[in-house]
Amino acid sequence: MKKLAPIFTTILIMAIIMIVFFSLAKQEQMITVYKGNLTQKPLSIKLHHLQDPQCAMVVEKNEFAAQLAAKSGKTWIFDDVGCMVLWSDDKVFLDPPKLWVYTLDSKKWIDAKKAYYSTTEHTPMHHGFGAHEFPDARYISYEEMRLRTLRKEDMSNPVIRKKLLGE
Repeated sequence: MKKLAPIFTTILIMAIIMIVFFSLAKQEQMITVYKGNLTQKPLSIKLHHLQDPQCAMVVEKNEFAAQLAAKSGKTWIFDDVGCMVLWSDDKVFLDPPKLWVYTLDSKKWIDAKKAYYSTTEHTPMHHGFGAHEFPDARYISYEEMRLRTLRKEDMSNPVIRKKLLGE
């Protein structure tokens, strides 16, 4: 019996390794890019299964989310419009990609460049920009939002946050 103990131990360890391996193989992996969106339309996204390529956070809700759809059919999803701006800043596309944002007021995906942006929202990465379909005197344009993000003049900067919130 003592001679069989090492054999049984080896078989048991191999069985445990196989069980762990097969259970991991069945788990759904995080998606960082969708492929096949040749129409470049905004996609209906599967929340809690998408990873923002800029900050690596999981996209947990449509609110504040953004999409970048390239002519190649690839679409990247972001949890914060500021992440989309930062991620795309150094990327080169043969054709300009389509940019989409989910609006707080109309609850739908619209062209990011046609949206109006509030500046003091509590967003996932603290940039503070919320997209709106309808204008308001307090909102800024896409280009202004983009410049503020690139210059770190958004809610992620403690000095700017204090100024914007009047603290």
